[in-house]
Amino acid sequence: MSLNTITNQTIALAGIAQAAALVQQLATDGSADSSALEASIASLFTNDEHGVENVYGGLPSLRLGIEQLNNQMSGLTIANPEQARYAASLVFLENQLSKQPAMLKTIFAGIERAQAQSEHFGLLHENVLANLGNIYHTTISTMQPRIMVNGEQEYLSRPDIVNKIRACLLAGIRAAILWKHCGGARWKFLFYRKKIQAELQILQQRI
Repeated sequence: MSLNTITNQTIALAGIAQAAALVQQLATDGSADSSALEASIASLFTNDEHGVENVYGGLPSLRLGIEQLNNQMSGLTIANPEQARYAASLVFLENQLSKQPAMLKTIFAGIERAQAQSEHFGLLHENVLANLGNIYHTTISTMQPRIMVNGEQEYLSRPDIVNKIRACLLAGIRAAILWKHCGGARWKFLFYRKKIQAELQILQQRI
């Protein structure tokens, strides 16, 4: 079965939106939607062999991303410019990353190590998140333009919060890879806007 469908592309876009929303929550509140966080981190360790929904453990785990993406696309103005900036930056950086096979190899190797850790300690254990955060910090954050995260300094100065934010950004890159894998492209986002909005309504009814 082809992955290249509007449904799969919309699910992948929701994955990007969810990562952006989690980054904002962590940076401004110091905490995040726990089920959404778990689903996004788990997506780093799951392939799309059994379908795009399976990457996130089913649509209910993408509720935050689906809702945020729908909010962003429903009005005449962008509902949350900060989240939109994070999402757009993730898509741009993924495109840059796709041209750097050596860095991709480093990232995949690091994710494999983190997956082994997660099987021993648990998915959201601080060691796993620190490992994922370090992967992002030593690879993707060296590319330009770097994603500048805005929030409360008391949270942005805490290593545990920073690791979670970086892990979520890495999950956002993974969602951007998935989007491209499903046939997503910038022009489709612009010209298929109504189709994506219609698909979001269908997905919302399914969660």
